[in-house]
Amino acid sequence: MPVAVVTGGSKGLGRALGLALAARGWDLVLGARTGSVLAATARAAAAYGTRVVAVPGDVTDGAHRAALVAAAGELGGLDLLVSNASVLGAEPLVRLEEHPLAGLRRALEVNVVAALGLVQEALPLLRASAAGTVVTISSEAGAEPYETWGCYGAAKAALDHLAAVLGVEEPGLRVWAVDPGDMDTDLHTAAAPAEDGEYRPTPESVAPAFLRLLDERPVSGRYGARSLL
Repeated sequence: MPVAVVTGGSKGLGRALGLALAARGWDLVLGARTGSVLAATARAAAAYGTRVVAVPGDVTDGAHRAALVAAAGELGGLDLLVSNASVLGAEPLVRLEEHPLAGLRRALEVNVVAALGLVQEALPLLRASAAGTVVTISSEAGAEPYETWGCYGAAKAALDHLAAVLGVEEPGLRVWAVDPGDMDTDLHTAAAPAEDGEYRPTPESVAPAFLRLLDERPVSGRYGARSLL
């Protein structure tokens, strides 16, 4: 069975992707900070009959990243790495003039530095796979200037660029930065609470876009979920 590592895998998009992959027979390594929520998601994924390993921890911790990759190796290898763990940097979002610098450092550390560290840890297994794939979760805020989204957007823009360069440096892999668009998640609610009557797609409705990428395996690059659904 193919093996995937998904960070931020306890809820939101990470949970939706994990369950969608499990339904297709993928073995999973799920990482997240809140162990109890992560364990519940792991149980839901395991109900599909696949092997699921829950590894609680913070993705900024090198030992945690090593444990995620080691768990994949014990399952037989690594075919898909999904860097989904993300933070806003400030909650609620604020203008750049008042954004705490510590928040920007945290956003860069989680959204960019940790993602690269995990790729570095995972590259030997990914290269050994016949279908080694890296997915980074992008954002429209990384491409467009939205008020109060500056620091989060800067981190996502940096992640997009790392993904693009990785795709050039690792031609044997597929590297996709995917913008899922607006979703009904805790992170989006913390950034900008939904207005009365506003509809936001569920993560479960967006997950099929990622499955289509895995089915069709287009060239490395940046993709929008809306165009794939």
